[in-house]
Amino acid sequence: MTTWATTPNKTIDVGGTSFAYRELGKPGGVPVVFLHHFTAVLDDWDPRVLDGVAAQHHVIAFDNRGVGATGGRVPNDMEEMGADAIAFIRALGHEEVDLIGFSLGGAVAQMVALQAPDLVRRMVVAGSGPRGGGGIWKMPFIVGGAYTKAFLARKDPRHFLFFPRTTEGKRAANAYFERLAERTTGLDKPISSQARLAQLRAITSGGMHPADDLGQIKIPVFVANGDKDLMVASEHSKDMAARLPDSRLRIYPASGHGGVFQYHHEFVPEVLDFLGPKTGSAA
Repeated sequence: MTTWATTPNKTIDVGGTSFAYRELGKPGGVPVVFLHHFTAVLDDWDPRVLDGVAAQHHVIAFDNRGVGATGGRVPNDMEEMGADAIAFIRALGHEEVDLIGFSLGGAVAQMVALQAPDLVRRMVVAGSGPRGGGGIWKMPFIVGGAYTKAFLARKDPRHFLFFPRTTEGKRAANAYFERLAERTTGLDKPISSQARLAQLRAITSGGMHPADDLGQIKIPVFVANGDKDLMVASEHSKDMAARLPDSRLRIYPASGHGGVFQYHHEFVPEVLDFLGPKTGSAA
């Protein structure tokens, strides 16, 4: 049986740029498109989340422009990232999708929903907040501090960015990285320096951008975060949920930015309940 650890890599030409992606689950119905986090490539998705959602839905995850094995350069603006995601989805022939965006991916998901409202049926936004959220300007300092700690501890920075430095948090971090290591062949290309810097600029500028009118997003949205998120404070997630006309909010206790991974055993069933049964037809 194909799993996230074994599903093959695919590419598709989108306006002259080769986009890398992977699919999982039985095709048909409204596909669920995953949008990933700052510095992430396909290999950075938690297999338990992808496999869990793919048990009931057709799942698609991709590297956006300039990320991993996808060609081009990462833009410095989230709106352009959203436009690239829309172009990729439409290149695959899909007229309606569900979105699951984590962190930066959650911000890009909002851009997709605002730019192409007829394209998105339902949306999950995890570890993220709205544009114009206060304190986002601190992101380079938070990331820089985590990278310094990671270098000294010889660990991945996400040990410090995604999980609280408690006994429970450290255990969850170790388990998360063990799951990421399950894929051993067909690995993605690592994130480039250009992509890393452009994403950071997009996040920082997004924090200083005028607030979007989230009232325009009429679709159901499931907002999730940890209660001790260092990167995007849970207050931003709460604010976003309050400004969305049709939302549900879940804050996981004693967890950080990666709360949905620490609590994957709860997050996945909640996502499946939110998305509902597989409906529609394949594009």
